[in-house]
Amino acid sequence: MTAARILLVVAGVAAGLYGGVLLWDTSSTVLVRIAVWALVGVVVHDFVFAPLCAAAGVAWRTVIPASWRSAVAVAALCSVVLVILAIPVYGRPGARPDNPTVLDRDYPAGLWISIALVWACVPAYHLLVRLLPVGQDQVVDRERADDVERQPPSR
Repeated sequence: MTAARILLVVAGVAAGLYGGVLLWDTSSTVLVRIAVWALVGVVVHDFVFAPLCAAAGVAWRTVIPASWRSAVAVAALCSVVLVILAIPVYGRPGARPDNPTVLDRDYPAGLWISIALVWACVPAYHLLVRLLPVGQDQVVDRERADDVERQPPSR
């Protein structure tokens, strides 16, 4: 095991222990709510979101050209993440004159502008890839089976 892996394991264990310490003084009703939310998240992901993504991928495969698929997939993922992040603030819950924690912003407009910027990057990325002098696939296509450099001698 390398030092980096050991460091990651130690950091993960430390973060888990810290989370456990934070939950130690929490009431049992709150712990049950946390467990229910975690379970609902797993169920929604595994039985709703993942099948919808797989179906969309299969359906879009026939519609979207191969050169556009990676950019469209990244933009779709970013759009989903933006929508999920916007859920807590989209309806401005708790917005009252005596609650200064809710910022006076137009959250729906911000969400739509962010999504528009993400999708504007799709054609820009496609154009950039076409303007590059040599793509990765072209380099691989030019190589032959005997295009292997000599290996240094083993000790």
